[in-house]
Amino acid sequence: MADAACLNRLPLDALHRRLGARMVPFAGYAMPLQYEGIVAEHLWTRAHAGLFDVSHMGQLLVRGARAAAWLETLAPGDFAGLRPGRMRYSLLLADDGGILDDLMVTNLGDHVHLVVNGATRDSDMAHLAARRPHDVGLELLGAQALLALQGPAAADVLGRLAPEPEGPGGVPVAGLRFMSWGSYRWRGTRLAISRSGYTGEDGFEISLPAAEAEALVEALLGDGEVRPAGLGARDSLRLEAGLPLYGHDLSPEIEPVEAGLGFAISKRRKVEGGFPGAPRILKALIEGPQRRRVGLRLEGRQPAREGAPIHAGDLQVGMVTSGGFGPSVGGPIAMGYVAAAHAADGTALAIEVRGRRLPATVVPMPFYRKSYVR
Repeated sequence: MADAACLNRLPLDALHRRLGARMVPFAGYAMPLQYEGIVAEHLWTRAHAGLFDVSHMGQLLVRGARAAAWLETLAPGDFAGLRPGRMRYSLLLADDGGILDDLMVTNLGDHVHLVVNGATRDSDMAHLAARRPHDVGLELLGAQALLALQGPAAADVLGRLAPEPEGPGGVPVAGLRFMSWGSYRWRGTRLAISRSGYTGEDGFEISLPAAEAEALVEALLGDGEVRPAGLGARDSLRLEAGLPLYGHDLSPEIEPVEAGLGFAISKRRKVEGGFPGAPRILKALIEGPQRRRVGLRLEGRQPAREGAPIHAGDLQVGMVTSGGFGPSVGGPIAMGYVAAAHAADGTALAIEVRGRRLPATVVPMPFYRKSYVR
């Protein structure tokens, strides 16, 4: 447990505490774990709209004519072909193809915007800075907050808030396509809004000056469809959606194909290569990896947590990397890596929890349907 005095504070720290949040250390910050309860916040987000403060995540700007080409030397996405206003999920790769971080990349026209994980923000910055050519600019946006409004009511909520599109050709915020971005004004404050998130629900992420965040949050919470939600619900939502969490399901010891993230390797890059670890990763795409990330449904009610061994008979064939109770699924679920021979859907396995082996079955992911608006 981190010393509370050493933790960074979110721009909305005081507001979280006024709302009754239970604060916990996470990624070097004091973060809200829950307000009224994890299950309640999870289910409210599925039915209405949950508001998450994710300002601990790193927001970076990359500038220069060669910004996209340079990023392609570090990650396997097609950024040169990414149209202005569009986003792409990608992976920052080590020289051997291991995953250093997963991130969102947005083409903002005259520069590229990155959102990286809070726990890896500093190491990502160091990795990027050490490889940055002189004609590419790199900036950490330290005075920006980041909010995630997630759930089926999110578009209607933002429609009622009515931020005004900036510039010619701007669309109303509810008209944003999935994985697209727009610039808006609300009460004089500039909002960078993307239709994206990490809960499996339709929703939006809103980047804005930290000093203006509290007014926006209070306006959003004034809508009866919106309630605050914390880290606990965000974790159970992303687990049900089958979304990996860096530091648990992803690490430098794991390459993209075994992680089930082959889609993050753009079509052109599969042909051209040129990204870190390309020979290893392209070989895994063709021949298949030796292990795979899989979804697991457990019998009974007891969940399995990270680190629990996975067995096929007397043989240990893998390890749980994320696990818990799925409130929308109605039972315990987990993700983990198992040897490829035991990764097929329907495979019967057992997970060791507190000295007992609990029956489990490999199942397709997501565990709960994703509700993105395409």
